[in-house]
Amino acid sequence: MQSRFRSDRRLTVRMGLTLFLLGLLYVGFVAALIVLLKSWVLVAVLVAAMFVAQFWFSDRIAMFAMRGRVVEREEYPELHAVVDRLCAIADMPKPVVAVSAMDMPNAFATGRNPDHAVVCVTTGLLRRLEPAELEGVLAHELSHVAHKDVAVITVASFLGVIAGLIVRFAFYSQVFGGGRRDQNTAAVFAAVIGVSVAVYALSFLLIRALSRYRELAADRAAAHLTGRPSALASALTKVSGDIARIPTEDLRTAQAFNAFYFTPATGRDPGIERFFSTHPTLGQRLEQLGRISAELGEAATPGKAG
Repeated sequence: MQSRFRSDRRLTVRMGLTLFLLGLLYVGFVAALIVLLKSWVLVAVLVAAMFVAQFWFSDRIAMFAMRGRVVEREEYPELHAVVDRLCAIADMPKPVVAVSAMDMPNAFATGRNPDHAVVCVTTGLLRRLEPAELEGVLAHELSHVAHKDVAVITVASFLGVIAGLIVRFAFYSQVFGGGRRDQNTAAVFAAVIGVSVAVYALSFLLIRALSRYRELAADRAAAHLTGRPSALASALTKVSGDIARIPTEDLRTAQAFNAFYFTPATGRDPGIERFFSTHPTLGQRLEQLGRISAELGEAATPGKAG
């Protein structure tokens, strides 16, 4: 079913291109591992198991890691009401609604498709945002589901996960595997490490570039669906400012899931590292919302809820 979220052909093209390039990288990676490890069965079983786990259980993994739990309408009636209204406007299936007991104000969407999606907000976000701001954040997250970029990011990140696991597997097999470690074994070990590191680096860059664009696309779609870009801008400003005041040590666990968050748990706007960030800078996002506000003739000033 096609939702009424504003379509973004450039996002679709970028998702397709990223998956194509990662697919080529994936084929080469698996072929290299089979040659180096001399066991296509081992490689096939490992890759297949990890793909199934990440794609089919990504929502459960994310929910567990970020302490999210499914909540019913009786427990959070206002939250459910906003999601119901947005889904009705967007003409899309209602996702599972969840809440994470974290003080860090944030939200994320996960799931392999719109029929198996979860939208989760933290208690810190619910406590800090006004209703219009919350609506903007939820519209942003729902647009990720409607555009199917959540599933694409999940699949795209799979190769990097496999590369990282191969490095660890190769390392521990050498440390604890026993047996004779001759020059050939050392060469295979070094080759596996080298190939895995290269694959991880390339997939890292491709995924980050796609992630930054999909966040801008979600902001655009949410602003047009709600007709209130200033409320979304206000939420962005408020959430980013509050995250910056949270101690860094409290953000470290959440940073592993930055690609899925509404705003990255970095505590500051990136400098030169913005080229490796999962999100555009706050300035870029507010500038875009300001242009949309002007296009829509919105009376409120971006950065303040209307």
